[in-house]
Amino acid sequence: MIEALIVFLALAVIFGLLLGYAKIKFKVEGNPVADQIDNILPQTQCGQCGFPGCRPYAEALAEGKSEVNLCVPGGHEVMIQISEITHREPKEMDETKAPPDEPMVAVIDEDLCIGCVHCIKACPVDAIVGATKMMHTVIEKECTGCELCVPVCPVDCIDMVPQRPTPQTWHWPEPIANSLERRS
Repeated sequence: MIEALIVFLALAVIFGLLLGYAKIKFKVEGNPVADQIDNILPQTQCGQCGFPGCRPYAEALAEGKSEVNLCVPGGHEVMIQISEITHREPKEMDETKAPPDEPMVAVIDEDLCIGCVHCIKACPVDAIVGATKMMHTVIEKECTGCELCVPVCPVDCIDMVPQRPTPQTWHWPEPIANSLERRS
């Protein structure tokens, strides 16, 4: 019995050393350009760029297989940074994909919701909670406003509404702000 334990212990040590050596010898390096691009992307995982998340978009950019102006949440500033990293010409952001003037969030009409879970599967940031055949709801502070949940809803119970202002995001209404600027 003791001999068997010693044999298994010896084999475990040998295989452990072999795996450690293989990890060092055959280490696969990531693409440093893709890593750099991924670090500046907003990490909303919204899919508005046509990729399932920020990392696949960064990899496509690093390989030259995508345009620099597809990140809607990142906007013009991120596009300029991507252009500098990839040494490609900056492009104007696509007008059809321009973000709205105010942040939007999804709201589910819970009376109409049938609990199909299509919206939960479509949400890239897990901002929708619920269970099969039960109503769903949106966690507003998690919602990025990507609108990916709207087209998959079979009963059209999801609407995009302006995000409610918080003390951190509130600003003066336009007419009041203009009158305050004139007084200054």
